[in-house]
Amino acid sequence: MAKFDPIVGRYVYVQCEGETYRTYYEENGQGIPLVCLHTAGTDGREWRHQLCDAEIAKNFHVIAFDLPRHGKSNPPGDFYKEEEEYKLTSKFYAEFVMAFCRALELKKPVIMGSSMGGNVCLPLALHYEDEVSALIAIEACDHSPGWWIDPLMHPHIHGGEVCATATFGLMAPQSPNDYRWETWWFYAQGGPGVFKGDLHFYSVDHDYRELCRKISGRVPIYFMTGVYDFACTPEMTQQTADKVKNSECIIMENIGHFPMSENPELFKEYLMPVLKKIVQSDREAGRSTERAGRDSGRDTGRDEPGRGAERATQGRATASAESPSYRSPTPAGTDRGSVRVLDVDAGRGSRARR
Repeated sequence: MAKFDPIVGRYVYVQCEGETYRTYYEENGQGIPLVCLHTAGTDGREWRHQLCDAEIAKNFHVIAFDLPRHGKSNPPGDFYKEEEEYKLTSKFYAEFVMAFCRALELKKPVIMGSSMGGNVCLPLALHYEDEVSALIAIEACDHSPGWWIDPLMHPHIHGGEVCATATFGLMAPQSPNDYRWETWWFYAQGGPGVFKGDLHFYSVDHDYRELCRKISGRVPIYFMTGVYDFACTPEMTQQTADKVKNSECIIMENIGHFPMSENPELFKEYLMPVLKKIVQSDREAGRSTERAGRDSGRDTGRDEPGRGAERATQGRATASAESPSYRSPTPAGTDRGSVRVLDVDAGRGSRARR
């Protein structure tokens, strides 16, 4: 008998800044909407392990979309007429994320993004705090200079291989080779100039060194960074968390810049305590009952647009395991974030630093 992943893929038409974007996304699970944002130059395939995880899908409607120009989401129809190179901006990126959520009628989603997808959590927290319930900013900080460089798009250079190989060193040497090379493959397939254009947001347009102090703290932000990430170092993440109210900073041992794809099993050990906190907060806010009513009343078959893939997971066993515990994020109004360093391999639990 053939084996199938529980993921369902669809297209939705998203209106943003006067354009209509035919946007590809994949989904699985039910419960709290968990929208996953990929890194620069690649696509939603980075999140396939979390999409297929039965334990996560038990409480979360996991969704990963391809930003326009990435993966299966095409650029605007007249992109060939563009006179300037593609440059992603903070304004468009944040607006598109929320336009996608509105198109799927997601109520108070959790946004989880990595690298540029983690950085955009800061403008989302500043400008869209009423529309989200939590933010998980992976490999993120307030400013990441130095990565918007011309060789990433040069006629004498194979763009895909250069982009892929440039990111290979950002992964931890302990990460399994199969996962590291799979991540490399994702990057090798990017469109011309897309990686460089994304890095315009990452290194130039995104500068929240002062703006992050204006974030109210009404929405919890969980920063998660691997110790092998030299694009966004643990120190850079910590310095950012120190300025963001109601934040928590988790430093991950033996992980690099692509936790969800380079080492998904180890990443899960760090992620599950955060997700459990979000589930508890959702219940305390009374949203879980409302979500359950919507989930039970929606048709999850392939002929209905944008509403999950629960049928695909019916009857499948779900694994449960105890995950390490974490303290709550700092209360709103507190200036400093908190750091957790969890060495899963050594089994030492967590320790907090200020």
